[in-house]
Amino acid sequence: MLPSYQRWIQRAGALLVILALGACGGLPKGGERTPSTAMKGNGGTALAAAVRARVAAHPGQSGLHELADGRDALAARLALADAAQRSLDVQYFIWNKDLAGKVLLDRLFRAADRGVRVRLLLDDLGTMPSDITLLTIDRHPNIEVRMFNPVAMRSLRVVGMVAEFGRINKRMHNKSFIADGEVAIVGGRNIGDEYFGAHEKANYADLDVAVIGPVVQEVSDEFDIYWNHRASIPIAALSRQHITPEELVAKRATLTAFNTTAEHSTYAESVRDSEFARQLKNHAVSYCWGRATIVSDHPDKVLTSAAKTETHLAPKLRQVVDATKRELFLVSPYFVPGKQGVDLLASVRRRGARVVVITNSLASTDGVPVHSKYQRYRKPLLQAGVELYELKPTAGAQRGGRSEAFRGLSGPGGSGSASLHAKTFAFDRRIGFIGSYNLDPRSNKLNTEMGVLFDCPKLVRRLPETQDRDMAQNAYRVELVGNRLGWVTREGGKEVRFDSEPEASIGKRIKVRVLSWLPIEGLL
Repeated sequence: MLPSYQRWIQRAGALLVILALGACGGLPKGGERTPSTAMKGNGGTALAAAVRARVAAHPGQSGLHELADGRDALAARLALADAAQRSLDVQYFIWNKDLAGKVLLDRLFRAADRGVRVRLLLDDLGTMPSDITLLTIDRHPNIEVRMFNPVAMRSLRVVGMVAEFGRINKRMHNKSFIADGEVAIVGGRNIGDEYFGAHEKANYADLDVAVIGPVVQEVSDEFDIYWNHRASIPIAALSRQHITPEELVAKRATLTAFNTTAEHSTYAESVRDSEFARQLKNHAVSYCWGRATIVSDHPDKVLTSAAKTETHLAPKLRQVVDATKRELFLVSPYFVPGKQGVDLLASVRRRGARVVVITNSLASTDGVPVHSKYQRYRKPLLQAGVELYELKPTAGAQRGGRSEAFRGLSGPGGSGSASLHAKTFAFDRRIGFIGSYNLDPRSNKLNTEMGVLFDCPKLVRRLPETQDRDMAQNAYRVELVGNRLGWVTREGGKEVRFDSEPEASIGKRIKVRVLSWLPIEGLL
């Protein structure tokens, strides 16, 4: 007879095999998915009336409005949800069940009540609401919810994730919000308090762009490709749970009550009084005009080998990097360039171009595993002549939190720490990129990503100009002191130097040391 622990291992192994087999065969097939596409003929909508004359004045160009402040970013989404008359197409990696998530969800319900068709496409792992909540949303006759690359085992999700790790490890990181096919928002923000300056303790420095003109059609086309892909499964076909009409009414009532209370909060008042809200009220939203296009991964990326780069976004950005002659300005919160990335940036430096990278410090990052691998590339980057900056956890608190580069970082009460989340690149201060793409292995090979690539020097110049002005006090400049790293910043008008990771807790330092020993770089 086998020892008891061997019998336990044998039984556990058999159970995992059974679970794995069950998970592999559990996804609904395409026959349960009804194809649909973006609505046409939106010329009679209020949004069309608001933007089409302006678009016509700039043939072949698209208008871009930067949304740097979190409150502006939420105000823009709420305004589009309220203005929509025919359709809302919404695609996100994370949708939290907090104030921002509930307020925006309530606006989607209100739009659906008016007869607006709402298509909500969510990543299955990033989504916080339960299947019951998602089914409640989907129960509305004008709303359909689909989950991208979902876990098949809904009741034992963790087991299902382990059983199908190879597939489940690949996620939809895309973020877009399209109203009536006339206006779209693309960028780095998910739906949650920390992305909109509503969190009491920690908020992200993030960036979106509202777009009008021809590029909106490209955002819609990207959404349709994902919506109709075989990895996008309707929640009604995926979950075995059921929601009654009475439960729908009860959950709507709870959501309405929450939002009635939220509307009287200090944060809600700041959103209503945001710069974008004022511009919208006065019909004075400003746009930078230029040629723009959407670059994105194909959803097949999650079902194919990482070596098949024909479905990938990265080669499209590489073409722009290769054409850069004077300056390459990169903002990436999660930065793990790998040897190939270091070699690429070094080659840009050898051409005589300035290369600047802004990322999180250990103190500001929410991705300690990422930092554990990023840290090994700092020396070779600096030796190649790359300028390297790491965001302070107090960024935005300087000058009363009014730094233009880090607007919207403080919480509703003016407190809270900062973490970088924007993914934006500037090429020769002429071509810009704003989107969801991080400079790390996960964005490169595993997750699907998207963003807008645009030729609008007025907007593109703003990134390096504001960063150059604010970096001295909002970030640490990393430099080589002999063969050691040093961190330099300005505090109280004086230069301050550190010889180890500034402001990082002992706990984070220990985690980084331990994680640095693990072979996990390809997963980050």
